[in-house]
This record gives sequence, C-alpha cells and structure tokens, in this order.
Amino acid sequence: MKTHDSAESGARSPGTALRAPEPRADGPRADGPAGPPSSQDCLRRNQSRLVPNVAGLFCMLIGLSDILSVIIPAWHEKLRRLHAGVVPGTMIAVTGTAVVITGLLLLMLSYALRRRKRRAWQAAIALLAFNIVIHLLHGRIPLALVSVLALGALLYFSNHFYAQGDPRTRWRALWAFCGLAVADVAIGLGYILLARGLARDYSFPQRMQHVLYGLVGFSGPVQFVPESRSDLFDLLTSMLGLLTLVVTVYLFLRPAEPKSRLSGQDATRIRDLLARYGERDSLGYFALRDDKNVLWSPTGKSCICYRVVSGVMLASADPIGDPEAWPGAIQAFLDEAARHAWVPAVMGCSELGAEIWCREGGLTALELGDEGIVSVADFSLSGRPMRNVRQMVSRVARHGYVAQVRRLADIPREEIEHVVRQADSWRGSPTERGFSMALGRVGGPGDEDCVVATATEDGVLRALLHFAPWGDDGLSLDLMRRDRSSQPGLNDFLIVEAIKAAPALGVKRLSLNFAVFRAALERGEKIGAGPVLRAWRALLVFASKWFQIESLYKFNAKFCPAWQPRFFVFPGSRDAPRIALAALEAEAFLVWPRLELRRMARKLGLGRLRRRLLRLLPGGPRAA
Repeated sequence: MKTHDSAESGARSPGTALRAPEPRADGPRADGPAGPPSSQDCLRRNQSRLVPNVAGLFCMLIGLSDILSVIIPAWHEKLRRLHAGVVPGTMIAVTGTAVVITGLLLLMLSYALRRRKRRAWQAAIALLAFNIVIHLLHGRIPLALVSVLALGALLYFSNHFYAQGDPRTRWRALWAFCGLAVADVAIGLGYILLARGLARDYSFPQRMQHVLYGLVGFSGPVQFVPESRSDLFDLLTSMLGLLTLVVTVYLFLRPAEPKSRLSGQDATRIRDLLARYGERDSLGYFALRDDKNVLWSPTGKSCICYRVVSGVMLASADPIGDPEAWPGAIQAFLDEAARHAWVPAVMGCSELGAEIWCREGGLTALELGDEGIVSVADFSLSGRPMRNVRQMVSRVARHGYVAQVRRLADIPREEIEHVVRQADSWRGSPTERGFSMALGRVGGPGDEDCVVATATEDGVLRALLHFAPWGDDGLSLDLMRRDRSSQPGLNDFLIVEAIKAAPALGVKRLSLNFAVFRAALERGEKIGAGPVLRAWRALLVFASKWFQIESLYKFNAKFCPAWQPRFFVFPGSRDAPRIALAALEAEAFLVWPRLELRRMARKLGLGRLRRRLLRLLPGGPRAA
C-alpha cells in the first residue's frame, strides 16, 4: 500500500529499493494462455477442508505417539521385557529408532496434508503402512489400529489430495535443516529428561551437550544405568542426525525452480493491454513489477498478475485488459489456485472489479480504504481548505528549493543513475516494501513514460517523487523519498509542482496515496459517531504507530482529492487472518528474519579476499 514518512517517505513503499535495472534476456513464460475451466477444477474449489484438516491432525497425533512410545522409558522398557530373550537388544534399538524417525516424518507431513499436497499424501501412505507393520510386530495393537484407520481414510479420500507442489528454491533446505535440528534436539532432550536411570543428576548444559554430541555420532557426558537405554539413545540420535543431513542435502541438490517473474514477452503483452485499457485503473501499471507472475484469459484479452505468499495466491488491483474478458482471467486464476490448493485473494481492486470477482468466484469483498485522486483542472491553492498546503509550499520556496518535473525519457541515463544512488542513501531500512501499489524500480527498461519530480537546493538533490503512467492522461504516485535534513513540507511542494507541470505533460489527473480505512477515520472523529465506530477509529490510530494509517489519510486530505474506494476480496472470514498476514508479508510490513549471507560477507571482507585470490590464480583478472 502507499505509505508516507516525513523524513523518508515512499508514496506506496517508503523502503522500496530504488534501482536502475539493466535490460535482461527474456526467460520462459511464467504462464501461457489458460484454457477453459475444467469440471475437476470447479469441484476442487467447493471441496470441504474437513478431510485434509482431520488427516493432518491424525498424522500429527500418530507421529507424536510414535515418538513418545520410544522416548518415554516406561513404554520402551515394557517393549524390551516383552521381547527379552527373543529379539536382540540391538534390534529393539533399531526398530525404536525407526519408529521415532517415522513419527518425525509424519509430523513434518501433517502440514502438507492440510494443504492437500499429493506428494505428502503418497509419503504418508508409505509411512503409515510401515508404522502398522512395526506396531504389529511389537504387539502395539491400539497404535496399529489407529494407523490402519488413518491409512484407510487417506486411501478412501484420495481425491481430496490433489495439489501440486509449490515452486521451490534452495532456501527450503536451510529451513528444513533448522526445523529438523530443533526437532532432533527436542526429542533427545525429551528422552534424557524423562529417563529415570541416569548415573547421577546431570545439569541441563550437560544434557544438551550429550544430545548435540549424539547427533554427530559422538558420546557425551551423560551415562545411563541400563546399558540398553544408552545404546538406544546413541542409535536414536545418530539416525536423527543422519536423517537431518540426508533431507537437507536432498533439498539443496534437487533442481530449484526460479522465483516468479514476468518474461519479456509477457511484459510486452501487458504493456499493449495497458495502452488500450490502462485508463481504467490507476494501479494497472504496477502489474509490471519484476516479482509478479501472470495468468491470461483464454482469449488473451485480459490477464491477472499475482504472487504466491505463504500459500496465498495474491493478486492486486483489477484484471488488466478488456472488462468483458475479466471473467475468463478470473476463472484461470481460481483454477490455478485450486490446482495448488492456494487461497485466492485480491488487494486494492475497484468497485467494478470487486463485483466481478465476487460474482465469478463466489468471494467476499471488504472495503479496504480510499484512493485520493486530484483533478488537475480543478486544483487550486486558494481558499481556506488549502491554507496548510499553501503555507508549506511558500515556506519551501522561500528556502531556495527548485523543482523539476520530467518524463524519464527526457532524463539522461547518467542522471537517472545518480538520482537512484542519492535516493537510496536516504533510506532508513534495507527492507524493500511494496507489492500492490509500488513499482519497485526507477528507470527500468520500458518505463520511459514514468515521471520523476526532483527538488534541489543549491544544485544538491534533496527529494524525489516517482509517478507511474495511468493511461494516456494520468499519473499514479509510486514513490516519495526525501533527505532527512531537508525542509519539512518538501513532499507537499513537489506534489504541487507536479500538478502545475501536469498540463505540459498531457496529464489531467493524479492518483495520490492510498488511505487505509479512510471512511472509518473520517466518520469516527465526527460528532455523533457511535461507540463501535469510535472504538474502531481508536484502534486504527493506535495501529498507525507502526503502519502509518492516520498519517496517510491526513496527508491525502490536505489536497482535497476525490476519494475512490478500493476493496479487499477473499474467500471468507475463515481465511481472513491468513490472507492478512500474507498481505503484510507481501507489502514487507511483516518481515521474517533472514540470514543475509552477502551482507555478512561484505562486512567480513570476504569479497576483497576472493578478488585477491582470483588475481593470484593463472588467468585471473591481473593476468588478463
């Protein structure tokens, strides 16, 4: 969403990394033209979630029972006595380890089963069959019966598990390693903490050390009184460590699918549609972000750009192209979501778009906020409502600031690169924000119709505004960025200067910031507002400390724009929390911790060390 900050403000994404990308070779198309919706896809959309949810829960419980049946001493001792003199102790330890590993894998598969993944269903079938055999051989009839029931249910409801795998990257190997390592340590500590036959009372660090040593095949400081229990622990931790290593190596070495991005052919087709129908939606140009994928209607007259975040297939704004072809693109979008068991959702569509999405997909719409649109012909600084803006603009002008408003096509490439570097130095956070209402770049190939407004003080760049095209006669504010030490009100000054320069650029309307829940903020502060509305406004004001909700509304309201409502479309209230988190993650308001290896390498000077080593090698840069 559009955001604003007094010192470092991005109209739609204050932390968006500005860059001047180089032209790149076109890759394979992300998606071709979609065919007509199949009856199977329509059936999948209406399938109940009860079956996959219950299947995932059962697998999780069976996995936990498998692990507890081995690590709880009383259960394992009963098994050992049952087979004493018949089965060697080593064999009992091996089967106990196999049961724990099976339980751990079932725990991992439970989430994928809830998401209807077909490969997870196949793996669960094999693991449950193995589980049944192991439990029957060791006389655990109740656990075997539970596994039989789960196996039969999975086979009977096999048509509920159809989803294809998600696009994968090698980062999953890191997450799998972390998850398995945590589970391995928890199982090892559980075994020691529940054991009552220790040689003495060991401290927690000693027990942790023993577990970590066991995962890599070494003996630790903990001693068990029954020798068989020590053998089981050593074998168990060694096998868990080996499983973690094998799974991580497999995930790292398997072919990785690239992240979604538009190909050159798709971008060209989208630009053609924007040239014909782009005046309908001020957010249409932002479909050209590099991190979006695209689905086309059967006729190719419409398309939807999207991104998958945490199992949510997230589109933004209205479909691009002829409104008569929107239903075809929407059906292709919903079919793709059904094939992968993704949750479909749309951010920031217009009222017409929300009506068509709800009619074609049976979805629910919620008014998300309003977009402020300024008519160039009607804009004036005179009058009491514009007093604040008029004073701010006059103050900035008196301090000697000079504005320039130009198309990117009229700016030399060297100057664009300088502006990008300078604006990036004003960023307060490396987080790149924006998805639905941010382009994420400045000066990219094909963006020559974008408009840049700059403010300089004594020839030094102090602020930048970037506008994306909105049809033939409109601009949509993409980014605002200013130097922290510059004069307050510089963004107001640049917006006014952009409006003044609009007629020379052939521009009749400007789309400003997007104000989330504007109507609630406006009505909640008026006399006569009810207690529910006042409480909702108070909650929004409190959330503004982190998400700039109230500040964006007040910034927009200063220019007396016309308000156009925008909607959030989603399947239902049950999916709303999940979709909200995915939307926050897509807009980078919710950022998960990441291990930034390149930044760490730069801080450690590994890049310079690598370059020095290359110079020493034959045929290196120095020899060349």
